[in-house]
Amino acid sequence: MTGGRWAGRRLTVQGWIRLVLALMALLVVVGAVVGAGLLQRTASVTDHLLLDVGPAQTEAYRLQAALVNQETGIRGYAIAADRQFLDPYAQGKKDEAHAVARMRALIGERPELLDDLETVEKRAAEWRRTYAEPLVEGVTPGKPRTIDQATAERGKKTFDRVRSAAAKQNAGLAAAVEDGQDQLASSRKVRDVVLIAMVVMFLLTGVVLTILIRLLVARPLEELRIATRRVAQGDFDHVITGGGPVDLTAVAMDVENMRQRIVAELDSSREQREVLTRQTADLDAQTVELRRSNAELEQFAYVASHDLQEPLRKVASFCQLLEKRYSDQLDDRARQYIDFAVDGAKRMQILINDLLTFSRVGRVNDARLPVDLDQALGKALANLDSSVTDSCALVDRPDELPRIVGDPTLVTMLWQNLVGNAVKFRHPDRPPQIRITCEQDPDDPDAWRLCVTDNGIGIPAEFEDKVFVIFQRLHSRDAYGGTGIGLALCKKIVEYHGGRIWIDTAYTGGTRFCFTLPSTDAADILHTGTEDKALK
Repeated sequence: MTGGRWAGRRLTVQGWIRLVLALMALLVVVGAVVGAGLLQRTASVTDHLLLDVGPAQTEAYRLQAALVNQETGIRGYAIAADRQFLDPYAQGKKDEAHAVARMRALIGERPELLDDLETVEKRAAEWRRTYAEPLVEGVTPGKPRTIDQATAERGKKTFDRVRSAAAKQNAGLAAAVEDGQDQLASSRKVRDVVLIAMVVMFLLTGVVLTILIRLLVARPLEELRIATRRVAQGDFDHVITGGGPVDLTAVAMDVENMRQRIVAELDSSREQREVLTRQTADLDAQTVELRRSNAELEQFAYVASHDLQEPLRKVASFCQLLEKRYSDQLDDRARQYIDFAVDGAKRMQILINDLLTFSRVGRVNDARLPVDLDQALGKALANLDSSVTDSCALVDRPDELPRIVGDPTLVTMLWQNLVGNAVKFRHPDRPPQIRITCEQDPDDPDAWRLCVTDNGIGIPAEFEDKVFVIFQRLHSRDAYGGTGIGLALCKKIVEYHGGRIWIDTAYTGGTRFCFTLPSTDAADILHTGTEDKALK
C-alpha cells in the first residue's frame, strides 16, 4: 500500500491524465479491433447467406423444377408418342445440368450440402437410366400405347426417391439458411455486447478520471487553498503541507517556502519596526533637546551680540583713552601693548559677529523668496566696491543670471565672500581678474552650476576640503586677515539652498570655486530636506 501510494505521488497531474488517456486509447484500439472482427464476421455470414446459400436454395428449386419437367415430358411422350413431348425432357436435362453446376459453385465449401446435391444427381441419373430412357426406347413415334400398371408403379417409385433426395436437399439448405441466420444473430448480439461494453468502459473511465481528478487534483488544491487562506488571514505559523501528485506537492512546498520567507521578513520587519519606534522616540527626544539647544543658542546669540560685545567695546575704549591721556608718560612698549589690547578686542568683536552670522544661516535667515542672482551679485560687488577699486580688480560677469528660490541676504553674502576672497588672496605680481560663469549642471538638469574663477595665489589640492572647515586657515593672520569662517559660511549657505560647493583642482591658474543651486522648480521640493539639514 505504501509503495503504491508512493508510486502514485511520483506521477504528476499531467502524468495521471496521460495514463488515463492511454488506457482510453487502448480501450479504443481493442474495441476497434474486436468491432472490426465482429463486423467482418457479420459481413461474411451475411454474404454467405445472400451470395451462397440463398442462390443455392433458388437453384435447388430450379433443379427440382427441371426434374419435374423431365418426368412430365417422359410421361407425355409415353402416352402420346409425339416427339415434341421430349422437348421438356431435353430442356429439363439442360436446366438440371446448369442448376447442378451453379449449386456446386455456390455450396462447394459445404460438404453436407454437396452430398445432398450428389444424392439428388445420382437418383435422377438412376431414374433416367432405369425408367426414362428404356421407356423412350420402347415407344414408337406416332403409335400411342397404354403404360401398364407395373411400369407406372416402377417409374413412380424411382422418381419418388428423387423427390425424397430433393426434399432432403431442401431441408439441408433450409438448415444452412437457419444456421447462417443464427450465426448472424449471434454476431450481431456479440457486436452489440462489445459496443455496450465499450460504452460502459468509456463511462467507467470517465468516472475513474473524475474521481482521480477529485482525489489527486481538486482535493489537494482545496487543502492548499484553505491553508493559504488561513495564512493570508494572519495565521502565519500555520505550516502548509502538500499532497497529491508530485507537481502539486512541489507547488505546496514552494508556497510553504514563500510562507517561511514571509514569516522571516515579517519578523525582520517587526524587529525593524521596533528599532524604528525606538529611533523615532530617540529622534523625538533629540528634537526636543535640539529645540531646547536652539533656544539656548538664541539666548547665547543675544548675549553674544549685546552683553559680550559691550565689555569688548569698553576694553577698547578705555585702552584708547588711557593711551590718549597718558601718552606722554608711556613709552613705546606700553603703547604697543595698548595697541595689542585694542586690536585683540576688535578682532574678538569681528569673530563674534562672524560666529553669529554663521549660526543664523538656515535658522534666523529662513526666507523663501525668488532671488535674482544677477541682482544679488550686484549688491555684493557694491559692498566690495572699495576693495575692488583699490586692488584694480577686473570682474567679468555674465550678461544674465537665472533666478532661484532662497534667501536674498544669504545669496548676497555668498557672492560677497567668494568675490572678496578672490580680491583678498590676489597674486602680488598682477591685478586680480575675476570671472563668473553660469551653466546648467551636467550632473543634474534641475540645477545651475556657477563658478568664480580668479588668477590669485591658488589653493593646493591637498587643502580642498580643509578650507571649508570653520576656523581653518592656510595662511598666518599677519599675511592675510580674517577669521577663517568665510568659506565655511559659503558651504553652509549653499547646502542650505540644496546645492554643493567644491574647488576645481583641475584649474591651475589661480582658484576656481564651483557651486550648484537648484532651479526654481526644484528648489521648493528640496526645501524641507534642506531645512532639516540646516537645523542639524
